Amino acid sequence: MEAPLDKYIREHSTPVPEVLAWLEKQTNIHTNYPRMLSGAVQGNLLKMLVELSGARRILEIGAFTGYSSICMALGLGPQGHIDTLEINDELEPLMREAWERAGVSHLIELHLGPALETLNALPPAESYDMVFIDANKREYPMYYEAVLPRLKTGGLIVADDTLWDGKVYAQPVPSDSQTSALVRFNETVASDPRVETVILPLRDGLTLIRKR
Repeated sequence: MEAPLDKYIREHSTPVPEVLAWLEKQTNIHTNYPRMLSGAVQGNLLKMLVELSGARRILEIGAFTGYSSICMALGLGPQGHIDTLEINDELEPLMREAWERAGVSHLIELHLGPALETLNALPPAESYDMVFIDANKREYPMYYEAVLPRLKTGGLIVADDTLWDGKVYAQPVPSDSQTSALVRFNETVASDPRVETVILPLRDGLTLIRKR
């Protein structure tokens, strides 16, 4: 059930393309955790961040059903490129159909497999203007250290789910591995002189990190 605040924000934001409504419906039908989908408001923000930053090369860690990659691709110019990483190969047909329907498949390259292994296999010289992190929460600190050297100066990292349903600031903080990793990630980023950062209370927390 959509909360009244979320409904108001969605209804007073730019409507998303019809293909994203189709993909949201397919995600609800075909996946066990459809709430992992970025959704209209966050999708609009991702598109706008791409446009405002002028990003042309994007790395996405965690594609799920391809919703967020469509949003970012719609903000790219015709020469843009997204490398998107996803571990669940069963989602590939839905992703590819969605990208094709959205007319952005030529901008996106899918890399299937564990994210850290894929990151390590990418060419060392590969660099990005923007990185979107929305994958295994236990590995957020490792993703951060792996992608920061690949991020251009002035580039942007966007990390999803960083408030984690309030668990990261609960008293006491739960000791499960996902929460512990997100707490460590948030503390690392906030104290890292290489970057400047702000957490937005959008959905389950969205952290914007700009490399100095």
